[in-house]
Amino acid sequence: MASKLLRQTLTKTKPTNVIRRFSTAAAIASPSEYEDPTGITMKGVKIAGRPLYLDMQATSPVDPRVLDSMLPYYLSRYGNPHSRTHLYGWESETAVETARAQVATLIGASPKEIIFTSGATESNNISIKGVMHFYKDKKRHVITTQTEHKCVLDSCRHLQQEGFEVTYLPVGSDGLIDLDRLRKEIRPDTGLVSVMTVNNEIGVVQPIEEIGKICKEFNVPFHTDAAQALAKIKIDVDKWNVSLMSLSGHKIYGPKGVGALYMRRRPRIRVEPQMNGGGQERGIRSGTVPTPLVVGMGAACELALKEMEYDEKRIKRLQERLLNGIREKIDGVVVNGSMDRRYVGNLNLSFAYVEGESLLMGLKEVAVSSGSACTSASLEPSYVLRALGVDEDMAHTSIRFGIGRFTTEEEIDRAVELTVKQVEKLREMSPLYEMVKEGIDIKQIHWAQH
Repeated sequence: MASKLLRQTLTKTKPTNVIRRFSTAAAIASPSEYEDPTGITMKGVKIAGRPLYLDMQATSPVDPRVLDSMLPYYLSRYGNPHSRTHLYGWESETAVETARAQVATLIGASPKEIIFTSGATESNNISIKGVMHFYKDKKRHVITTQTEHKCVLDSCRHLQQEGFEVTYLPVGSDGLIDLDRLRKEIRPDTGLVSVMTVNNEIGVVQPIEEIGKICKEFNVPFHTDAAQALAKIKIDVDKWNVSLMSLSGHKIYGPKGVGALYMRRRPRIRVEPQMNGGGQERGIRSGTVPTPLVVGMGAACELALKEMEYDEKRIKRLQERLLNGIREKIDGVVVNGSMDRRYVGNLNLSFAYVEGESLLMGLKEVAVSSGSACTSASLEPSYVLRALGVDEDMAHTSIRFGIGRFTTEEEIDRAVELTVKQVEKLREMSPLYEMVKEGIDIKQIHWAQH
């Protein structure tokens, strides 16, 4: 009956005259309700067509091969993986355990160390609050960095409200922490060190292996948010000496709404569950495991294992094409964060003498971001860039370009063209840029208030 209804629905769907190839500029089955023959209008903004997608740190498109792996678990194999009395439950449980093994293999872990969650935010909350609540009688101190994802910082602030102490390590102008400073901040009552692997805003890769060695030396559990690192750089939880690791599905060409938490078994790390329920996922994350989403995340991890090296080389070429293309045409372009220790698919640039919001609004044909998707609604300059010591005016002009598996050279070239055109247009209207071209050092000017 269900398959008959599905066939009827598919048969009744009106064919579209618009045929588009799959790309990040986006595969569409039928025209959007916001489209008209003259373009697309949404939220008061009208553009000629769908923008180029260069915001891979916010989310990635689902790989069609991942979607193929998920569909059977929506349409025919839809059993609850916790149902132990019939075939539907058994095949779903088998699929979940296969996915668990696929995630574990990508990070060098045992499948028994993988807990499925709704995403990296939940994994971070379980790690930080769960560990400190479990060891609260002896451990009252947490160490993290000033440039962590907002969900880590907010979890730490929540602990502070409960009476725990938190040390927020500063970073250098390259975005990296000082390992000697970390060593000095560890105390007998330090219960957790939490440092992000790859920063979501600037792409900087922290020295995780060295941090892990320090934590092992002091016998302190080490948590890392690896949502932006999974499937992008090689991860080895044993080599890194990680106790807990947060992972996300939708950053790796998998579905939204699913993530995972790595929890080391030897030496065993313990957490207090943040949710009560049926005791699924070893009682750490109660709730029915969403089989199709988990299958999708597992498939995305398996694809990454095979294609990560190729993807990295290709994305590196595209990043260089983007950066060189912009720098050849305009000056005053600054890369935020270390160029030596960064994930190649994240390029965060600041443009001098340009008003940031105007630049973003002018780039309507390119889907880019001014920072984290979780905080981009704020008009304040990025707290990550401020932690690097970036001047407020430059922090306001930052644009994050995210390059991924499906990004094309044509999209990069078009992004260069549009970015250069908009920066030049805004600089033509900038009296500050005129003064700089005339050789005036604007930092030496004392502006009078009227």
